[in-house]
Amino acid sequence: MKGVILAGGKGTRLTPLTKIINKHLLPIGPFPMVYWSIIKLREAGIKDILIITNGTHLNSFTTLFGNGEELQVNLLYKVQDGAKGIADGVSYAKSFVEDEKFIMVLGDNIFEDSIVPYIERFKQQKSGARVLLKEVSDPSRYGIAILNEEKSIINSIIEKPKITNSPYCVTGIYMYDHQVFDFINSIKPSARGELEITDVNNYYIRQSELQYDVLEGWWIDAGTHESLFKANTLIYEQMNNQIETKKGGGN
Repeated sequence: MKGVILAGGKGTRLTPLTKIINKHLLPIGPFPMVYWSIIKLREAGIKDILIITNGTHLNSFTTLFGNGEELQVNLLYKVQDGAKGIADGVSYAKSFVEDEKFIMVLGDNIFEDSIVPYIERFKQQKSGARVLLKEVSDPSRYGIAILNEEKSIINSIIEKPKITNSPYCVTGIYMYDHQVFDFINSIKPSARGELEITDVNNYYIRQSELQYDVLEGWWIDAGTHESLFKANTLIYEQMNNQIETKKGGGN
């Protein structure tokens, strides 16, 4: 199984920092933001990883990570032509993943859980897609999944609802089979001129093939100044806890 990381976009919510640097290269802990996505994939045994970014910042990524040898992965890069949406970004991975199932992670999603058990469940699916959800207190900020818990599928996804009984947002961690590229070709740009990943997921929903898991640990979309700060706090707490655990184990 291969991994895809989307690391393009304009990062307008993080201006003025993103006037000079891609938001996925801003620091979280002692490393660039996108480093954590690479490490999560590597820990799940995924070594072949495609990073999709924009032409302006491609050289910054290649200078930092090269071919991925220092991180013990194999990195390839592609340039997305403009900020045309997440689904458009995924389309650039078609030749990379071929007919295999793959996992796609948004490079500004920072989370605590290991993705190993979720990937194992996805591998057991005969077909379809799988998304990871997280319970949130402010669902009006996210795409919210309405669940059929009995069948472990999603009935619908509502974008930024004003009122909803579901607290589960769709995080930026998606697993797809090869059908995804046909679905991307079938959708049209939204009112904001982008190919929306929710429209792709709705194709899977209509086939009753969008399954899900719920993240147990913390999760953050580090796309604002406030969430960037919070992500840094959580990562340093996690790193300090790991150091303390190692010290305790050595006594």
